[in-house]
This record gives sequence, structure tokens and C-alpha cells, in this order.
Amino acid sequence: MNYLIVFMLISFLILIHELGHFIAAKLSNIPIELFSVGFGPKLWSFQMGQTEYRLSALPIAGYVLPKLENADDFFQIGSSRRIVFALGGPLANIILAVICLGLLNVLTTGFSFYAVLIYPFVQIIKITSQFLYALPSLFSSPDKLAGVIGIVAMGGQMVAGDFLKILNLAIMLNINLAVLNLLPVLPLDGGKIVFCLLEKIHRLLLKLQMPLTVTGWVLLLGLISYVTVLDMCKYVFKIYA
Repeated sequence: MNYLIVFMLISFLILIHELGHFIAAKLSNIPIELFSVGFGPKLWSFQMGQTEYRLSALPIAGYVLPKLENADDFFQIGSSRRIVFALGGPLANIILAVICLGLLNVLTTGFSFYAVLIYPFVQIIKITSQFLYALPSLFSSPDKLAGVIGIVAMGGQMVAGDFLKILNLAIMLNINLAVLNLLPVLPLDGGKIVFCLLEKIHRLLLKLQMPLTVTGWVLLLGLISYVTVLDMCKYVFKIYA
């Protein structure tokens, strides 16, 4: 049961990330064709304006699909609006982390103005600093990497049905999701923001974005595959020490 809770928590936080992109798109007048809760075949949907809101067969996370005739149309949107769109996802995770920290503080130390509205931001800065400090060691030591299987396995053991531990895990996952997505590497949100800024220097730099995005996806999918195999060996087959 604990493993299912952690898996659903990860899916929910990714959905919040996509919801952040969706709200940012609406605020910056970027047309959205589809906002889906889950992946796979459509179970149910409704149309509101130019956006279709869909519930898909696999209710895991979700995705946002801008309304475009072709990929080049996206780059016709102003760079400032695209930066807002890219920031929406990480910002949504940070906001949720702040809310969870406020709730955690109330449950552990009692209600106060400082505990709810000030201290969570101090905690966010502290946790983010610790994560950034530890980040290089994650890539230099492959045994420290963990994918969804690893997070579910470790998280399931950690939460043990305790609501406060679930809150702590939600805070850590939210911050990790936000920080990792803000790394200045394509196809992550941070990489998209960097190229929006480079575009202001010279439009010709846009020609680099597509090949770098494809390369980034190949490397990212390779890393995900590697970490998944590592997790399977470690937590399923018990053959990795």
C-alpha cells in the first residue's frame, strides 16, 4: 500500500507540474489544444473554447499540448511568453512545496504567522541549496541515481503510512522536480529558458535549438533507461550491490 501511495504521489506532482505549464500558457495567451490527465486512449473529455480537457485511460501524471500547425509556430510566439510558459511547471511545484511546508510546520509546531507564511520560504532556500550542493555527486556516482522504481521503493519504505512522512516526501520530490527541470539543458524547462534568452541576442541561435533538443531527448531517454535497469537490478532482482 505504501508503494502505491508513493507512486500516486509522484504522478500527482507531475500532474501539478503540467497544470503549472497550462496556467502559465493561459496567462501568457499561448493557445492550448489539449490538457490531458493521464496518458493513453481517451476515456472522457469536454471542449471549452479552443482547449480539449481529457481524462485518459492511464491516470498517471498528464500533459499539455499547445495548439500549433507545426513546430516552427511555437517559435513565432514572443520569447517572454515562452519563458513564462516554461517557468509555470517548476513554479507550480515550488508553490506546492511551500504549501506542504506550511502545513507540516502547523502540524509539528503549531499555527503561527511565521510558521505558515515566512518560514516555508526559508526552508525552501535551505533544502534547494542542499540539493544543488549534492547534485554533482549524483552524476559522478551512478549508484546514487534513482528512477521512478527506485523512488517508489525507497519512498514506500520511508513513509510507512505516516502522513507527516508523506508530506516530507512530497516536499522533497516537489523541490527536486522543480530544480531538475530548471537545469539549463534541453529539453528541460531551464534549457528552453536559456534559448529564449539567447534568442534575444541573435535569432540565428534558434537554429541550434531543434538539434540540441533531439540530442537532449536521446541522452535523457538513455539516462532514464539506464536508471530503470539499475533500479530493477537493485530493487526487483536484488543483484546489484
